Amino acid sequence: MPPAPDRSRFLAACRLEPTDVTPVWFMRQAGRYLPEYRALRERHTLLELCHEPDLAAEVTLQPVNRLGVDAAILFADILLPFEPLGLGLTFTAGEGPQITRPIRDPSQVAALPPVDPAAELGFVLEAARLAARALPPEVPLIGFAGAPFTLASYAIEGEGSRTFARTKRFMYAEPAAWHALLERLAELVGRYLALQAAAGARALQLFDSWVGCLSPQDYTAYVLPHTRRALALAAEGGVPVIHFGTGTTAFLGEFAAAGGDVIGVDWRVPLDVAWQAVGPTRAIQGNLDPAALLAPAPVLRTLVRDVLARAGGRPGHIFNLGHGVLPETPVAAVQAVVEWVHGG
Repeated sequence: MPPAPDRSRFLAACRLEPTDVTPVWFMRQAGRYLPEYRALRERHTLLELCHEPDLAAEVTLQPVNRLGVDAAILFADILLPFEPLGLGLTFTAGEGPQITRPIRDPSQVAALPPVDPAAELGFVLEAARLAARALPPEVPLIGFAGAPFTLASYAIEGEGSRTFARTKRFMYAEPAAWHALLERLAELVGRYLALQAAAGARALQLFDSWVGCLSPQDYTAYVLPHTRRALALAAEGGVPVIHFGTGTTAFLGEFAAAGGDVIGVDWRVPLDVAWQAVGPTRAIQGNLDPAALLAPAPVLRTLVRDVLARAGGRPGHIFNLGHGVLPETPVAAVQAVVEWVHGG
C-alpha cells in the first residue's frame, strides 16, 4: 500500500520503522542531467538559481515530478555561507567553485565576520518555504549544509583538491586557528540547518564530502568534535538528520559517533559491512556507485539488487547513491532505479 497522505516512507525509514517499499532519492537529483534544469541554466547562472527563491524551488521540484522519488532535496550549494563570510564565491565553467579570498593565514580566521544565517542566507530559507508548500505531503523536503571539514577544505584550498595539501598543512601547523575555524563553521552550519527545518524541511543532511582524505586519527582529533557540534545544533530543528561522507570506510564507527539519525555511506564499502560498523540503532543511506547509472540496464539492475540484498529488508534503509548523480547520466536510468527499488 502507498504511504498515507500524512506519512512519508522516507521519514519512516529515518526512524527505523518498517515501510511498504524501500524509499529512494538521489543526491544531486536536481541538476545537469535533467533537460529542464539545463533549460534554466541557459538563462541563469548557478548562483542566480540559488539566489532566486522561486527558481530554486522550481529546480527542487523538477526531479520529484519526473522521477517519483520519495524525498526532495533543496536546491542550493554548500558554499553559499562563504558569501556572508566574505570569502567570495564564483563558479567557473568546467572547473567548479572558486574561492576568491581563500584562508591561508590564522589572522584571516580571526577576522571572519559574524554571520546571521536567518538574514544573510534568507533566500535559501525562502526557497525552502516555497518548495515545502508545493510538495505532496508524502514527499518531504530535505535541507542541507556542508560539514565543517568540507567547508574548511574549500576555504583553505580555494577550490576543489585531490591532495588537500594546503588544508592538512594548515591543520597540522596552525591547530589553534584550525579549531577556531571549524568551531565557527560548526556553529554557522548547525544554526543554518535548524533554520531550514523551521522553514519547512522535514529532514536535514550534513555533507562531509571530502572527509575521507583524513586518517582515522586525524578525523578524531581535528574534526569529530566540530561535526558533533554541528549535528547537535541541527538536531534542535526537531527533524531527522542524515550524516553523509565519502571515503569513510576506515573510520565509520567514529564517523557515526559524531551523530546523525541516518548515516550515509559511499560505494567503497558493502552496505551490510557498513551497517555493521554503524550499528543497529542507526538508519543507513546508500550506496550505489553513481557511475553504475551509466551501465547497461541488466548490469545496473544487478547492482541495484545487490544493494537491496545487502540491506536485507531491514527497516531503516534509504536507497541512494554513494555521491551525486553525474551530469552525463541518462534520465531513463535514474527512473529505472526508482522503479526497481520500489519493486518494479
